[in-house]
Amino acid sequence: MAEQTEKAFQKQIGIFQNAKLIGKKKAAPRWYKDVGLGFKTPREAIEGHYIDKKCPFTSASVSIRGRILSGVVVSTKMKRTLIIRREYLHYIKKYNRYEKRHKNLAAHVSPAFIGIQLGDVVTVGQCRPLAKTVRFNVLKVTKKTEGGSKQFTKF
Repeated sequence: MAEQTEKAFQKQIGIFQNAKLIGKKKAAPRWYKDVGLGFKTPREAIEGHYIDKKCPFTSASVSIRGRILSGVVVSTKMKRTLIIRREYLHYIKKYNRYEKRHKNLAAHVSPAFIGIQLGDVVTVGQCRPLAKTVRFNVLKVTKKTEGGSKQFTKF
């Protein structure tokens, strides 16, 4: 039971743990869902063994609704949470010019997304409040491209 890393016993809601099997050894059932909006459920969420009550793919209590945003990962120091940076241009009417601005946003990372690094572009979806500052969940990760020539980048 490698997924048991917390003090309290971790289990998925609605999955009966103690089914009596006669003669056969079956894999434990796993509940997962499609979040919709064109986002695919990651393979790790379907076949994995992790338990996360805030994961939008394996938890019935977290649904994606509201805004879908994207940004660049700037911090992964917290456990299962990351900070993304969203840059935008703000128009100054007096000078008829734009200035760069940014906002930082905290988002929950499901264990299905292994190996998120700084500089990756992630797509997040709004959900219910998961913590004091966390209201978004990671839905898709686009790895940072390592290109030698100059290429157009989103941010």
